[in-house]
Amino acid sequence: MTIDPNTVAHTPLEDAQGLLIGCFLTSVGLVFLTQLGFLTGQTAGIALLIAYPMGWSFGLVFFLINLPFYFFAYMRLGLEFTLKSLFCVTSVSVLSDRLPLFIVFESLNPIIGTLVFGVTVGLGLLACFRHKGSLGGMGVLALVIQDSTGFKAGYTQLLVDVAIFAVAIFIFPASVVAYSFLGAVVLNGVIAFNHRRDRYVAP
Repeated sequence: MTIDPNTVAHTPLEDAQGLLIGCFLTSVGLVFLTQLGFLTGQTAGIALLIAYPMGWSFGLVFFLINLPFYFFAYMRLGLEFTLKSLFCVTSVSVLSDRLPLFIVFESLNPIIGTLVFGVTVGLGLLACFRHKGSLGGMGVLALVIQDSTGFKAGYTQLLVDVAIFAVAIFIFPASVVAYSFLGAVVLNGVIAFNHRRDRYVAP
């Protein structure tokens, strides 16, 4: 007999380990990215655009930027998704700031570092999605805009990424923007090929 995966609920323990693994993988990927001084898209990219020039903690900026989005998450996707997303954002905020104390690179090839970032963060996000969590941010707002105006959420997210990289061109060297764009392509490719939007609730 074939079992429909949609009818099989995760236990709290399964959710906990899935979210923790997702947050850990995402944080490791962000360590590679920030060690190279590169950027990415979406809310994390906005946080990096602020944190780098100001010399602020990425984790703190990322946590603060996400605060307004929890209201939209609650209204659009419910309390469980919102609480799990809050847990994920908080975990990644803390881990991404603390892991560099334990992960030190004597040298790091930018292409390898970028690929590791894209793959690990992509897998981390998939794990969070699989257990009804997310890293908050623009994806939720994009869904609200789609509900209100009919403008597709994917287009909103794409426009945000375009704006981030457009601003980055005026702040960072062209090589940094190019490598960062490669990382964003790898990350989005991992999600695009592996994420089932008809099965997982995350945007």
